[in-house]
Amino acid sequence: MESVRTCVGCRTRAPRSALLRVVAVDSAVVPDTRASMPGRGAWVHETSECVESAIRRRAFVRALRASGPLDTQTIEKYLQRTKG
Repeated sequence: MESVRTCVGCRTRAPRSALLRVVAVDSAVVPDTRASMPGRGAWVHETSECVESAIRRRAFVRALRASGPLDTQTIEKYLQRTKG
């Protein structure tokens, strides 16, 4: 049985394989496509709606327990590359 995670954008539960893990590296949100980077991670659907919702609600900052604002340009560029 596959483990289940909650998307920080839409707050729905989904299998781990359906979500993208992200981590904070030097105050930037970075996609962890292999889900193997060290540190605390957050899970989000690979859709612009979920990522934008997480950014708007500051969910990445809370989930990754960051002490300040996070740069989300890397994850936004990753989504544009994979979807467009």
